[in-house]
Amino acid sequence: MADKKNDTKLKQILMDLATDDSKKISKAIKALEAHGDPSVIKPLTEKLLSGVSEKNQKEILELFSSFKDTSVTAEMMDVIEDERYLPIRQLLLSTVWNTKVDFSDYIDEFVQIAVEGDFMETLDCLTIIENMEGPFMEENILEAQLHLKKYLEQPGGKDEQKAQLLSEIALQLKDINRNLQD
Repeated sequence: MADKKNDTKLKQILMDLATDDSKKISKAIKALEAHGDPSVIKPLTEKLLSGVSEKNQKEILELFSSFKDTSVTAEMMDVIEDERYLPIRQLLLSTVWNTKVDFSDYIDEFVQIAVEGDFMETLDCLTIIENMEGPFMEENILEAQLHLKKYLEQPGGKDEQKAQLLSEIALQLKDINRNLQD
């Protein structure tokens, strides 16, 4: 019975979120702090993408940054890796390194984003990787190293600043790999 009541409450909050009224959106975001679950990440990301007031954007990003439950990692990675959200990916990445949740299982995905993304995304990915606690899976580290290798083997000029950040990521991976071997 309580689950049905929570589902109804969540549906009502998401309906409020879908409006264009900035105050209603703020109230919905506050309500999601108490009643939300990982399923609200995608609707909130959609709202960010469609454009909201600066205040509402800040509130959504603060909500994402306040996550403490590891159950959000899969949902967050789904939206970060979804091409529809490329215009706001850098905002989403900045919330990841501000959370208290460890994304160590996704180290190879963050390296891939660092390689494919722009300078700011690469910087955010480096910060995320530096804050990972592990444990790490050897295959994830090997996959991450392959992403870096592919980048280095690409012909053409490379952005010097981004290349510097990627070399920092490579050093992080080398340390992690060394610790896996010990």
